[in-house]
Amino acid sequence: MNPNLQKQTVLLVGHGSREASGNQEILAFADAWRQRQPQHHVEVCFIEFADVLLDDGLDTAAQRGGQVVVVPLILNAAGHVKMEIPEHIEHARLRHPAVEFIYCRHLSACDEILTAMKRNLSKAMHALDVPDPRNTGVIVLGRGSSDRVANGEVAKIARWLYEETDHDLVDIAFTGITHPRLESVVQRQIKQEMRQIVVLPFYLFTGTLIERIRRQVERLQSQYPQVNFTLGHYLGFENEIYDLLEQRIAEATTNTQPMMMECDGCKYREFAADHGHGHHHPA
Repeated sequence: MNPNLQKQTVLLVGHGSREASGNQEILAFADAWRQRQPQHHVEVCFIEFADVLLDDGLDTAAQRGGQVVVVPLILNAAGHVKMEIPEHIEHARLRHPAVEFIYCRHLSACDEILTAMKRNLSKAMHALDVPDPRNTGVIVLGRGSSDRVANGEVAKIARWLYEETDHDLVDIAFTGITHPRLESVVQRQIKQEMRQIVVLPFYLFTGTLIERIRRQVERLQSQYPQVNFTLGHYLGFENEIYDLLEQRIAEATTNTQPMMMECDGCKYREFAADHGHGHHHPA
């Protein structure tokens, strides 16, 4: 083993779900990562809705000393990535002054994610028996945030899918907090004479929201029997996700300059910190 890795602990931070199966998938994902990269000592914690939360995860990772590399297993950079995780890391630095904490970038909308999304779209089209993409609408469905940059990541992936496929209509929708919602976008696509609609989740793992989306698609199919619907798979255990995590670790641990997160230096983040405003979900 590389001696530089002997005292390095990777802390994988998942969002966490009220649905236990979602948290179990993240734990299984971490187990698979350990098998793929046995040189990593991987610990797991969650932001919410789980037994091991951020502070406990940071403390456990710090027990080995050396270096803790905090890796957010999160697609979009909203309040969790920009404010909550960094705040907990700062507190962990005070508790463990002899340990070096390094914070990696989130996954983001990038070529690797696009490749996995294109594969999921292709599988969904085969589930529909490969109809004409020109009259098959695609809806990239994200979680939704009060952060416009995070919502823009969903729009970016949708645009890239439009650029690299033959679908005439690739829209975005959100499950909460912001608009448009899935039902409204479906109505618009049907008015534009889409004969099939693929709902493509921009999600990493299962959970309460994935189950809700599944029920929504079933209701939409009953409501619009003249249109064929199919629900694509979330990203999950795709090779590209593992590759991205390795990239994020490499860029964070080999870069001689401090990594700038997307919101570093943002006047709104500084205002929130100065006035004691933490992260919260308005809905």
